[in-house]
Amino acid sequence: MATETIAFFCIRYTTVIIVCFDRHEYSLSYSLDEIQQSISGRQFFRLNRQFLINFHAVREVEHYFARKLLVSPTIPVKEKLLVPREKASAFLRWLENR
Repeated sequence: MATETIAFFCIRYTTVIIVCFDRHEYSLSYSLDEIQQSISGRQFFRLNRQFLINFHAVREVEHYFARKLLVSPTIPVKEKLLVPREKASAFLRWLENR
C-alpha cells in the first residue's frame, strides 16, 4: 500500500488502524512507534500517542486550551486530535516546511 493513500494511523482499543483517504480501514500488527520509524517524517507527523497523520490529511489547525493545538483532519473522526503543547511548535514548523 502506498503511503500517499494513507490519511492517518491511529490506535483503537489496542489495535493500530490505517485509515485511507478513501475511508477504508485496515488493522496492523505493528506499533505506532514501529510505523513511525519506517515512514517519512516529512510526510507524517506523530500528533500524540494515538495518531500519526499524513500532511495531506490536515484540513485545519486551531489553538486549543493550555497551548495545545486542535487538528481537524480531512476525514472525520470521533475523537479530538490534540497536539500537546510540547509538540505544538514542532508540528507548526512541520506544516510550514512542507
